[in-house]
Amino acid sequence: MHARHPTPDKDQIALLPPFVRLGLERITLVCNAHQAAQAAAELAGSPVWGFDTESKPTFRKDEVSEGPHIVQLSTAQRAWVFQLVDPACASVVAGLLARPGIVKAGFGLGDDRKRIISKLGIEPLGIVELNHVFHDRGYRKDMGVKGAVAVLFGQRFIKSKKAATSNWAQPRLTEAQLVYAANDAYAAFRVYEALQASA
Repeated sequence: MHARHPTPDKDQIALLPPFVRLGLERITLVCNAHQAAQAAAELAGSPVWGFDTESKPTFRKDEVSEGPHIVQLSTAQRAWVFQLVDPACASVVAGLLARPGIVKAGFGLGDDRKRIISKLGIEPLGIVELNHVFHDRGYRKDMGVKGAVAVLFGQRFIKSKKAATSNWAQPRLTEAQLVYAANDAYAAFRVYEALQASA
């Protein structure tokens, strides 16, 4: 049993230097079968992917989400943001997430998993919920990406509330959306890597 470790609060995190995020030059938007095949070929070289999804927010009571609308996968060098509106692109993503032997690491993946099963009809394999890893090491259960980046790197992970609640189903994603989505997956990759190194 590991000892309980404190997690920095919002005020403490606010004082930390920023986490260096991926810029647009290292983010690829994937919205058709050809781009998806290229992305899959590049991802195949990495045994670990940072993983996250985004869904258009629901605002009305009883409104059911039709998400995920995008899936993000990242390696150490680059992140890919897949739009699932194209069935051929969605099919490639389904194949990637169902691929055995590759770790897909992320935060808060319970809902993501359910939505992937519902929308893509596959059970994602190799999912590592980073929350659980931190919990097993004595951190509080609800460790998110901000807390993890603060604990492991002594840095502040910047998340835009505006991007988080934006329309992820729109045909043309903004640069702010791409940076937000890609870096959620990239940060998860970096956190998994650091946890493995300190295991």
